[in-house]
Amino acid sequence: MAAAKRLICAPQDLAERGKGFRFRVRTPLGEMPAFAVRYRGKAHAYVNRCAHVWVELDWNNAEFFDISGLYLVCSTHGAAYRPDTGECVGGPCRGQRLTKLDVEEQADGIYLLNEKEPIDG
Repeated sequence: MAAAKRLICAPQDLAERGKGFRFRVRTPLGEMPAFAVRYRGKAHAYVNRCAHVWVELDWNNAEFFDISGLYLVCSTHGAAYRPDTGECVGGPCRGQRLTKLDVEEQADGIYLLNEKEPIDG
């Protein structure tokens, strides 16, 4: 059986180490904000929630990278995350990870795979 997938953005919406793309994702905990970025030529997506305290990362709408373009940064705590793995490498949540989402890039778009339905009740 093929994996369920949902279009989240066009490939050109993600510039290398540039502005990300915000969207919403259904999870077992309900609907949550999420984002996609491009790093080293590949699209990566995460739930938009710091591993330290559940706040959104972006300091400005869809701005996730630090000034060097090497790390995703939490605007509230300054935690630095690897864009390709979501691992926190600096700040109060060192060793923890962002919640990574499965994405697939095709010529016509970047697709979210295996989105989970929210828990009822």
